[in-house]
Amino acid sequence: MKKIYAPAGWVLLAVCSGSWGAEGLPAREVVALAPVVVTASRTAQTAEETLASVTVITREDIEASQALSVQEVLRGLAGLSIANNGGLGKNTSLFLRGTESDHVLVLIDGIKVGSATLGQAAFQDFPLEQIERIEVVRGPRSSLYGSEAIGGVIQIFTRRGGGAPAPYFSVGAGTHSTSSLVAGLQGGGERSWFHLGLSNLDTQGFNACTGKPFPGGAGCFTVEPDADGYRNRVGSLRLGHRFDNGAEVDFHALRAKGQNEFDGTFVNESESVQQVVGGRLKFSPLSRWQVALTAGQSRDESDNFLNGVFQSRFDTRRDLFSLQNDIALGANQLVTVGFDHQNDRVDGTVAFPVTSRRNEGLFAQYLGRLGAHDLQASLRRDDNEQFGGKTTGAAAWGYELMQGLRFIASYGTAFKAPTFNELFFPGFGNPKLHPEESRSVEVGLEGIGRLWRWSLHAYQTQVDQLIAFDAATFLPQNIDEARLRGIEGIVSGQMAGWRIVAHATLLDPENRSSGPNHGKVLPRRAEQSARLDVDRDIGRFTVGATVVAEGRRFDDLANTRRLGGYATVDLRAEYRPYKDWAVQLKVGNVLDKDYETAAFFPQDGTTVFVTLRYRPQGG
Repeated sequence: MKKIYAPAGWVLLAVCSGSWGAEGLPAREVVALAPVVVTASRTAQTAEETLASVTVITREDIEASQALSVQEVLRGLAGLSIANNGGLGKNTSLFLRGTESDHVLVLIDGIKVGSATLGQAAFQDFPLEQIERIEVVRGPRSSLYGSEAIGGVIQIFTRRGGGAPAPYFSVGAGTHSTSSLVAGLQGGGERSWFHLGLSNLDTQGFNACTGKPFPGGAGCFTVEPDADGYRNRVGSLRLGHRFDNGAEVDFHALRAKGQNEFDGTFVNESESVQQVVGGRLKFSPLSRWQVALTAGQSRDESDNFLNGVFQSRFDTRRDLFSLQNDIALGANQLVTVGFDHQNDRVDGTVAFPVTSRRNEGLFAQYLGRLGAHDLQASLRRDDNEQFGGKTTGAAAWGYELMQGLRFIASYGTAFKAPTFNELFFPGFGNPKLHPEESRSVEVGLEGIGRLWRWSLHAYQTQVDQLIAFDAATFLPQNIDEARLRGIEGIVSGQMAGWRIVAHATLLDPENRSSGPNHGKVLPRRAEQSARLDVDRDIGRFTVGATVVAEGRRFDDLANTRRLGGYATVDLRAEYRPYKDWAVQLKVGNVLDKDYETAAFFPQDGTTVFVTLRYRPQGG
């Protein structure tokens, strides 16, 4: 298959409705066209062209799965392990390919999000109903994006609109007095797009923690046997236009406000805000040269309470600017050169001695196809106000063994900058910390047929200079190491009218630090995991099921607290009585399996949720 590389603005980014994605969740039918992905190379490529292991989850996939949260959609996907502290809205950590929870870069519409104090993104607060698609890119990407992209990158795209103006809405209710209300309007015609959306998710929840109080405490270190509720209220706006000369302008805004109850000794309630505002201008000074200017700001804000009494506040503001030049050298070669500026500011009740940090990065990339060979090479230099310069690079090679079968090999380096808590928290921080560093190697095979797609990837990542508490100095130090080995397999296709997607992961997350924990399994990572999705249309009905199984994991570095493996089964059905209308029913954890992904924080039992959805065709 001839592959033509083009700048992102030269490819229509509307994901084909009904496509499988790049080994994505099941959709309504398989079509020949693969979706376009932009996260793996910062330029538009089809899923068949990219040399990275990528999963794409589309809007149709999300609605078909009847999931209520981002973590539910991502759960069980190849390379992903998730630890959740007790249900909807509770703290959720995501480990990509066994790396730390702050080793995954998270973007919303191209804008970096997350807390500069904690160092990770609040997946539990991202509003699923306002999401158009999610791209999960596995493997190091610091040579394109800078800090945090050791395990990979997850980019969330908000709903875009386009086409004829059309309203949509949904209302749902279920177990634990959980309710969902969504309404929106989208449209714009052929060359413009707009979307305005509102959503509210509310649940009384269940007892999120079965901890033990001091002395000898564990978990949340208290006993509060009550239901722990959550509310998430969201507004989103996006609009843009493509001019006659091909130039594009796009603006987006998202604000999610959460109210969360949990069990804790020092705080047991929080009010949070996740906000992203940004814009992008694309234009072509010359026929083979495209320029993209991106600017935006993300906020991560948290006010914390104990039984209604204010205790603390932690706020992050991140200002970003990016200039990217894509230059086509020919039909099969593309060079990208760019510059990123990022400024982080923290504020709140803690008196950090340093409250801002600037980072600037220069990056370059080459994409090319020479006969049966696909090539990708990238290099980046970051200049950080706190620790100085850092250089990362990556190279990938793909070879088409035969029609529909490709071999891939890659190598990449990455890093993670220390957080404000690790550097400057009063009485705890160490301003002399260095970035965490990694080296990764990967090989893979990918096959594409008329009805089936499959991939098999094996990798090893060595992470050095990991930050950990040093009992000798009572400060965080760069003293830990880890070696991560894994094999991931993904199969998607259809058989006898059933749409089938299967994910499987074997992971060896080994602690390589000196001391008594050398050789132990890193905590909260399942060593084996699998997910199976099956769906089928029967007239006006669609029926489906999701099975997620994970092996044992440990909750501590010493591997003394073992969490048993588990398997859950979710069943779902949809009935379409009229055009544009659907009634959905989902029964989660049908077998009522008791399990934990973090010790003393139980997961939900059997749940039922019913949704009435209005979604105009083409809207």
